[in-house]
Amino acid sequence: MFWQRRLQQHPEFRLGAKHYAQQALGQVAWGLMTGVAMVKSGMSVFESVAMTLCVYAGSSQLAAMPLIAVAAPAWVILATGFCVNLRFVVFSLHLRPYVMHLSRGTRMALGYFTTDITYVLFTKRFHTPAKSDDERTAHEAYIAGASFLNWAVWMVSSLVGVALANIIPPSWGLGFAGILCLLGIQCSLASSRLRVLSSVVAGVTAVSAYAFPLKLNIISAIAMAVLVSMLVEHAKPALAQGSRA
Repeated sequence: MFWQRRLQQHPEFRLGAKHYAQQALGQVAWGLMTGVAMVKSGMSVFESVAMTLCVYAGSSQLAAMPLIAVAAPAWVILATGFCVNLRFVVFSLHLRPYVMHLSRGTRMALGYFTTDITYVLFTKRFHTPAKSDDERTAHEAYIAGASFLNWAVWMVSSLVGVALANIIPPSWGLGFAGILCLLGIQCSLASSRLRVLSSVVAGVTAVSAYAFPLKLNIISAIAMAVLVSMLVEHAKPALAQGSRA
């Protein structure tokens, strides 16, 4: 990963960091809000710092906060975090052809450092898996550069949020700033009709299923978007043949 000197010296490492830096402001707001939320939920500073370093997943951390505050059973908290992060199963399936040449240890490390933003930036930069060693190195360097800066920004902003939890007021709207950051990235990816359709389907499903327990509306949105996209892709050849006939 990013600790390898050969990757740090590659131009794609700097490019990955540069592309992430353009999104960093929203991530700072998200990290600050998460740090504040952990302390406000009743966790100690030590527990908040430990969760920041070990979990490294803002959405599941925020989903777990209300449950921790009401002393919910551990299995409920773990199940909620599991459901919220199921989207990374989809991410990993997509990234599998890109990373199977790496060692298992490196793939495990990549799984820890991969986030929504780094996944989106990487797949936007590289549309197909590498076919040569030089291309593989470029892919590794790019995601390493983006992941390094992403991890550093998240850790610093979250820890600052923990330290200043009693000073930062909720009226700052930090969570909304983070959401706007992710929304901007999503809009930049809507480069085809199918991607626009999948985004609309996912959004409508997530809102319609908002009342589902354990954040299952997120999983429902992902599943429905994937299903509709697969059906549309499957129907394209038949529609093309019909139009030629």
